[in-house]
Amino acid sequence: MTLLFAQPYDISATGFYFQDLAGYDAKAAALRNDYGQKVEEFEIQFIDGEAIDCALAAAIGINQTNLPQYFELVEELDDHDKQVIIIAVGECGYEFDPDPRRFDVDIYAATTTRELAEMFVDEGLYGDIPEHLQFYIDYDAIARDLAVDYTETEIAGATLIYRCA
Repeated sequence: MTLLFAQPYDISATGFYFQDLAGYDAKAAALRNDYGQKVEEFEIQFIDGEAIDCALAAAIGINQTNLPQYFELVEELDDHDKQVIIIAVGECGYEFDPDPRRFDVDIYAATTTRELAEMFVDEGLYGDIPEHLQFYIDYDAIARDLAVDYTETEIAGATLIYRCA
C-alpha cells in the first residue's frame, strides 16, 4: 500500500492523503480553499509504502502530471525494472519514460567493484584463466579499472553496481 499526500500550493486550502489515482481524482475535484474556489495545483509527497516505491517517486520527481504513470509503475513493474528506471532517470540523466526497456542500464547485484571483478573473472569475461594462475589475479586492480565505468548505489537497502551506456 502506497500512501501519498497532496499538498496544495494555495495556502488557504488543506491537503489530503490518498492511496490510488481514483482517490486522488475524487478528493482533488472536491477540494475548495477557504474562499470556495477550486484548488488546482498540488505538490505530491510520498508518505508511506515500499522503500523501492519511495525511491521511484523521488527519481521521477512525482507530480500531478506523472501521477497516473507512477501508480501504473508501482502496480505493474517488478523490483528490477523499478531499479532500472530509478538509476536511469535519477542517476544517469535520462528523461523519464515508463518503459524500462528503453534505458540502456546494466545492473549487477554486487556490493563492491571488487566483487564485480570476481564475478566477471568467474564468468569468463577475461578469457579462460588456467587454474594454476588464478591465485595471481589482482582483483583490486581490475576493480579500479571497472570503477571508471561502473558506479555503486543503494536503492531500497540493496547495494547495486550499475553502468549507463
